[in-house]
Amino acid sequence: MEKLVADAGLGDRITLDSAGTGNWHVGELPDERSREHAARRGYQLTHRARQFVSSDFARFDLVVAMDRSNLGHLQRLATSFRGDPPPIRLLRSFDREAPKFAEVPDPYAGGRADFEQVLDICERACRGLLAYARDRS
Repeated sequence: MEKLVADAGLGDRITLDSAGTGNWHVGELPDERSREHAARRGYQLTHRARQFVSSDFARFDLVVAMDRSNLGHLQRLATSFRGDPPPIRLLRSFDREAPKFAEVPDPYAGGRADFEQVLDICERACRGLLAYARDRS
């Protein structure tokens, strides 16, 4: 998504961040296989994992989840947020060709093809997310 935003010249208008709903990978780089496959497509995954916290709702206009489990966790966390939280949506909801409530699968237990499939899915959905953000900025 960062590359799409930068390529569109919108880096000064769109702020992105990445966080997990659990704390088990805090401070770590993304999975080595994710970094390897992403690098082949020109993406550099250099961010360190952090956990999403309630105050993040105040920082963003939209929160995006990769799967329904994380979506549910974020929705529950939003109930403790003081104020109106931003919309929380599944990433694939921005892909017009994806089935309703489609998730980004976790490739962790899979092979090379699974990591490539996840990149394909994310690229399609992120193009739709960029169009969504562009319409609102």
